[in-house]
Amino acid sequence: MDSIPDFTIALIGFGEAGATFAKAAGWQSAALAFDIDPARRKAMEAAGVVVCAEAQDALGDADLVLSLVTADSALAAAHDYAPLLKPGALWCDMNSVAPDTKRSAAGVIDAAGGRYVDVAVLAPVNPARMNVPLLVSGPHAAEAAARLRAAGFANTRVVGDDIGRASAIKMIRSVMVKGIEALTAEMMLAATKAGVVDEVLASLDASEKAQSWFGRAEYNIERMTTHGLRRAAEMEESAKTLESLGVEPVMTRGTVQRQRELAGRTLPFTAKRTEVA
Repeated sequence: MDSIPDFTIALIGFGEAGATFAKAAGWQSAALAFDIDPARRKAMEAAGVVVCAEAQDALGDADLVLSLVTADSALAAAHDYAPLLKPGALWCDMNSVAPDTKRSAAGVIDAAGGRYVDVAVLAPVNPARMNVPLLVSGPHAAEAAARLRAAGFANTRVVGDDIGRASAIKMIRSVMVKGIEALTAEMMLAATKAGVVDEVLASLDASEKAQSWFGRAEYNIERMTTHGLRRAAEMEESAKTLESLGVEPVMTRGTVQRQRELAGRTLPFTAKRTEVA
């Protein structure tokens, strides 16, 4: 897919999301990229984007900025880079953070002459790539959505004029999505110690046929061991979201702990399909 727009895109942060989007869209020299980690420059070169050693080189002429940093760096990125923005540039905050965090970032961006946009990414960027669902909200959401579509994002929807609305949908949804992963890990840890993995999973399959729990358990655990730290940071923002709504995030705090403690671990989970009457 080649979606070379007639405007300039800046990518701030070039991890999995930035690299995936740049390669899939084929932006080439229409996109400039910066990451605080110099090791990411090889990935930028491989994606064909313009490699920038300094943030101002990427942001000076950018019309559309995609902020793709970690959740715990999203607000700091807005503070650090707002003074470097071209007047009127659209700052699309695609990071998984609480609505209050996005509203704080919006104040910083708008005060510097940029235009802040709340963007929620509702699925893993792989394998969805440019078809990943994007929710967009804020006063400049309509224009930003049009620019995002022109850049190749094929599944983009405006959900309101308020900063934080898209993020609220994402954060509250994450309570369930990441919570199920954490509950799966807890179940599998206990089942492994008890020696009843096959029986437990087969029993779940017997009562819920939509997707095999053999596959679901493997997938959920892989997401946590591979991305647990990033997901824990996101779930901390989900907890903030619930607190702002007057809801005590009891399970969500537990999910943060479980995601973080399993990050990077190799877990000895194996299961063989069995039938349960």
